Amino acid sequence: MTDRKTLLADNLARVEERISTACASAGRPREEVTLIVITKTYPASDVRLLAELGVRHVGENRDQDAAPKAAECSDLPLTWHFVGQLQTNKVRSVVDYAGLVHSVDRDRLVTALSQSAVRAGRETGLDCLIQVALDAESGERGVRGGVAPDGVAALADAIAGAEGLRPAGLMTVAPLSGPFAGRPRAAFDRLMEIATDLRAAHPTANMVSAGMSADLEDAVAAGATHVRVGSAVLGVRPRLG
Repeated sequence: MTDRKTLLADNLARVEERISTACASAGRPREEVTLIVITKTYPASDVRLLAELGVRHVGENRDQDAAPKAAECSDLPLTWHFVGQLQTNKVRSVVDYAGLVHSVDRDRLVTALSQSAVRAGRETGLDCLIQVALDAESGERGVRGGVAPDGVAALADAIAGAEGLRPAGLMTVAPLSGPFAGRPRAAFDRLMEIATDLRAAHPTANMVSAGMSADLEDAVAAGATHVRVGSAVLGVRPRLG
């Protein structure tokens, strides 16, 4: 086993132990939580090593990095998650490889995703998660993207009514400002309240994507179904040039 593969295996084992321990503490089965390894800034060779180690879900936040990497790894049994802020001019590319988009936060993006999903022949529908900004006031977007909590219902209805799309659930990033700053568990508890309301209107929208390397335990305790972990698996990311 190469040094890099050994390092990744060790890191994955530590993250797995953290998730398993968090699930046990919350009284949840381990299989309720899916690990998405965020591979941004890391090469396709790392994605291949992760696949060899059993990873099946990988995430990216920049299309210019993700598209060539996904193409290079198209032979692998992977589901690609797009988790970053998405510009409408990148939608067509993202729809070509992403199984899920975690960052839907405005009507214009819904329209663009629908058009591209139909064009790409996504017969089963592209799964869309609404990014919730817990630092945003009514009608505003968050600092790192996302719709304010009171905009979730209307956006979910728009996704459900758009050809080629399916409302799959919610995503958030623990906010750096506002009432939930420094309080990831409280933020994720609030997200779960919003998720409960969403499922009342859209029963299949049952995904909750929350928690990263620093706060995955809080997300699991709150009820997240997916955690997005990068640096704890791949190491501290190099600076982007």
